[in-house]
Amino acid sequence: MTAPEPAQCCRYHRACGQSAPERRDGQACTQRGGQTGKRSLEPVVLRFLVASLSAHAQAGSEARPAAAVCSGACAQRLKFELEFRRIWVESDRVSIFSMSKRKDVSEGTLPVKRIKTEDIKDCDAEEAKTTKGKTVTTNGQSGESLPPNSFLSEGDVGIIESISLKNFMCHACLGPFKFGPNVNFVVGNNGSGKSAVLTALIVGLGGKATATNRGYSIKGFVKDGQNSADISITLRNRGPDAFKPDKYGEAVIVEQRISGDGIRQYRLKNQSGHIISTKKEELNTILDQFNIQVDNPVSILTQEMSKHFLQSKSEADKYKFFMKATQLEQMRDDYSYIMQTKALTNEKIEKQDEVIEVEKHLQPIKDRIKAEESRSVKYDQKVEEWQMKVNEAEERFKTIQNQLQKITEEAQILRPQCTTLKDDVQRKNKACKETEATFHRYRTQLKQLEKDHDQLQRRIEQLRNSITQSSEAELKERQERISCLQKQLKTLEDQEATNSQQLAQFQHAISKSRDEQEKLGEEEKDVKQSAESRKERLKELKASRTNQLKRFGENMPALLDAITEAHKQGRFRHEPVGPLGACFKLKYPELALAVESCLKGLLLSFCCDNYRDEQVLQSLMSRYFGSGRRPQINVCEFANQVYNVKGRAVHHPDFPTVLDALEISNPVVANCLIDMRGVERILLINSNSRAREIMQQQRPPANCREAFTAAGDQVFPNRYYSSETDRARYLGGDVESEISQLEMEVSNKMAKLSHFQQRLHSIIEEIRINETQMKMKQMQKRKIQESMTKIKLEISDLENVDEPQSVDISTLEEEVQDIWHRIVSGRNKLEEARKDMDEHRKIVNEAEQRYKEVKEKINLIAEGADPIKDELSKIDTEVGKCKHHKRHYDEKRKEHLEGIDKLKENLESKEKVLEENTAKAKQIYAERLEVVRTPKSIDVEINRLRERISTEQERHGNKEEITRQYFDVLETYKNVKSQIKNLKKFMQLLDKIMEERHKAYKIFRRYISLRCKYYFDSMLSQRGYHGKMSFDHKNATLSIAVQPGEGDKAALSDMRSLSGGERSFSTVCFILSLWDTMESPFRCLDEFDVYMDMVNRRISMDMMLKVASSQRYRQFIFLTPQNMSSLPSSRLIRILRMHDPERGQTTLPFRSRDHAEDSDD
Repeated sequence: MTAPEPAQCCRYHRACGQSAPERRDGQACTQRGGQTGKRSLEPVVLRFLVASLSAHAQAGSEARPAAAVCSGACAQRLKFELEFRRIWVESDRVSIFSMSKRKDVSEGTLPVKRIKTEDIKDCDAEEAKTTKGKTVTTNGQSGESLPPNSFLSEGDVGIIESISLKNFMCHACLGPFKFGPNVNFVVGNNGSGKSAVLTALIVGLGGKATATNRGYSIKGFVKDGQNSADISITLRNRGPDAFKPDKYGEAVIVEQRISGDGIRQYRLKNQSGHIISTKKEELNTILDQFNIQVDNPVSILTQEMSKHFLQSKSEADKYKFFMKATQLEQMRDDYSYIMQTKALTNEKIEKQDEVIEVEKHLQPIKDRIKAEESRSVKYDQKVEEWQMKVNEAEERFKTIQNQLQKITEEAQILRPQCTTLKDDVQRKNKACKETEATFHRYRTQLKQLEKDHDQLQRRIEQLRNSITQSSEAELKERQERISCLQKQLKTLEDQEATNSQQLAQFQHAISKSRDEQEKLGEEEKDVKQSAESRKERLKELKASRTNQLKRFGENMPALLDAITEAHKQGRFRHEPVGPLGACFKLKYPELALAVESCLKGLLLSFCCDNYRDEQVLQSLMSRYFGSGRRPQINVCEFANQVYNVKGRAVHHPDFPTVLDALEISNPVVANCLIDMRGVERILLINSNSRAREIMQQQRPPANCREAFTAAGDQVFPNRYYSSETDRARYLGGDVESEISQLEMEVSNKMAKLSHFQQRLHSIIEEIRINETQMKMKQMQKRKIQESMTKIKLEISDLENVDEPQSVDISTLEEEVQDIWHRIVSGRNKLEEARKDMDEHRKIVNEAEQRYKEVKEKINLIAEGADPIKDELSKIDTEVGKCKHHKRHYDEKRKEHLEGIDKLKENLESKEKVLEENTAKAKQIYAERLEVVRTPKSIDVEINRLRERISTEQERHGNKEEITRQYFDVLETYKNVKSQIKNLKKFMQLLDKIMEERHKAYKIFRRYISLRCKYYFDSMLSQRGYHGKMSFDHKNATLSIAVQPGEGDKAALSDMRSLSGGERSFSTVCFILSLWDTMESPFRCLDEFDVYMDMVNRRISMDMMLKVASSQRYRQFIFLTPQNMSSLPSSRLIRILRMHDPERGQTTLPFRSRDHAEDSDD
């Protein structure tokens, strides 16, 4: 193997962007230093240490000689920088009395009070020893002072030039906001978007949602109703520390789009707006070079963070805040990571060959643990999925129940109305038929009169044309004949009237008989169906005398035999259980109908352990049951214990639940009834009135969903359904008494059916006789009418012959006139009869229409209720199945997690064996050699070599060849030994380096603490306050006490006892002291003066403006609801005023804390 390239053996040089040929050993990396000063040393050296450990650990013994060359040069560089840092720290301690570390030391120091070092409780005496008697300038460069105006100009990199927002939080469009290079005030009323700008700054530069203290999910920042939010931030990129100025120019535009799903998309553009990169890593590199610390709570201080700091009761929390703000925490973590990496490297060097076998046993266990842990997510998803299905099914169940209740109520309302309308139709139909009979009688009479009228008219015409004269004898004879014929005509007219009346009576009798026949036919059909169902049930009960299973169906015993045979053949993994109604006994026989009404089809159902067994059972059922009559099959994993339902069961002092009323020996049956019907939540109540009282008039018991009465009625809190049957079919106790009762009922039904049949036969006979009589009367009527017509004609002829023409015509004309009057009267009567008949027909039609409409509504309601009942039953079953599946996956997940714990225990035991073997190996050889062969194969190789040596010694061999091989092996041995030696030296050097760095870290930490204390007390003194900051680095605590106004310094009190304004002013002083210890190019402060009075606000403002004026190379952004009209006029101060919020825009739609931080795209 060849050694790696010099430029790649050390990330210290690669981090600065210079290749190995361009770099001179010992030369400082300047690309990332610049004005960042203190910060540039720490991350670069830390990256060097981590990279060095990783490179040496990965390259192994073959690459170590080349790496050692670089590590030596880097070590020299590292020592130089450590010495440089130590001198720099000491110089800052001397020059700490200067208000700005950027000024030249030669300008003099301020003779203010000294810091009392006894406030710091660090027990490391080395810090005090190291810091004695060393002074240098404050910028980290030994020797000369700074140029006079080097830090009076504007900042070159990292300054925020502008921010614009779109669809961010509750704002459709904000900005662009043009910020000045030094002091910026963002003022506006609450809800105007000030904090939104600060939040967008954190999020737009890659910060997490939790860092903003305004949400817990990135997608929560997208405006409601929008698909995405856009943030655009322009950062200054000038001067020698500019990032890739050839690509980006004098500005870097950071654009970020946040989708509604929380996905981030970055676009990094140059000054002209062209996209240069879309990677988050590029943004991190830019922030690192500009020294922008998005997650530093002091660099960007929100209201919530400040409030949390002030109200925190824990001194440890305040210390953590200080460590995070000054990045001491990050430095400490980096040191810890280096030491951990070093320890791991040492462990890898020390491990021996025989340990590999144990590691090979460990790896499968680790892989399995990892795989099992990844599978846990699947079980969690399954549990959530089935819980959602349970909720959806229960919601559908409630909806359909409400629909069924409405339909039932509508049908109950319409049934009495339908009965009333039917009776009304029958009455009106009878009256209508009477009017029809009268109309037909009048019409027949009118036709006859019209016929007579026509005959007389013709006769008169004949007489007028006749010239024959009759004699007196003939006249007398004709008159006698006419008189006789008139008597016969009168008799026939009386017979016709009698005949018409009898004919109407026969018609009415026939209509009445037909109505009765139709009614009896329907009743006969109902009785026949009832008798047939009772006969079938009687047959089942008689068959159940010898086999109780036949109560559940004629083919049930055969099905069970087939199931048993299939189980013996191994077709079932677990033998199915069922029918469920045969698998338990009733504790209270009087509640049999209630239990049966509750369980319904479940009594005939079966339970299978898995879906494969279900398919086998389906094939067996197809032999004995039709497709629409097969028993239900419930798939649920068989368990040996009944579910623990105490927490969700109903408990009533007087009445049992369905589960309590059953004596169940098989846990599978009990668990199935709990899953499918929820029997632990259904009460059984003896009386209907008591059930209504408990479920509807009072508040139902806890966990009670419904109840059933002894009569089989179903009772809900707001609904009541009557039972459709009055006897338990499957759970009845006394078979003989039930058979006797059914036989009696069948006998009564048959007797009633016989009576109906006799009555029907009698009615049919009556109809036949009446129809025969009616036909006879109709024939008689026609004969009478024919005879009457003949007699009338004969009378007319005789009268025309008998009298002279003048007399005859006069008589006939009188008779014609009389007939005509009768015709007019008949027509009037006929018209009245027609109107009466039409009116009755109209009334009948309207009544029939109303009856049909109501009956049609009832039929439609009944037709609509049937599928709803079926769907309700299916959904009830589906709810049970979903609950069972959810419980199944809960158990699976529990077993899965227990399995993971067992694997981890096994892994721990294996790791102990590994440690023991490692210890034994170290006793043989302290350095581990990386091999891929097993110890057994190495033993075989050793024995083989020993045999070969023995053979060669016997043969003496070739001296030159043996000598050459010896020197080759010796050279290889020396190389390996040298590589191991170099690696050990590197590790020893690293120990010394880390020891020096720990010392420097403690000195630097002490320096930062002293500096922070000094500036805090100095800031407080401007208001006349006294304060004290006590650091205890050993116990990691920070206590802050403040005495407002003139008073005894010994009376200092905790900041929590101060007023709101005093506490806010103290916070500003503390923040300003922390600002002096950090190197970020900008500082942001949100509503710093919200709790201040006018005096504290003015003093705080003067202090911040004074600090900002002395640090013009930095940018300051202050958010405040105040007017800021009293600010002095200066080109360094820029005020951005926000528009007042629109109505309804004062509340931001943040997400709940349950949402996790969304990942970047």
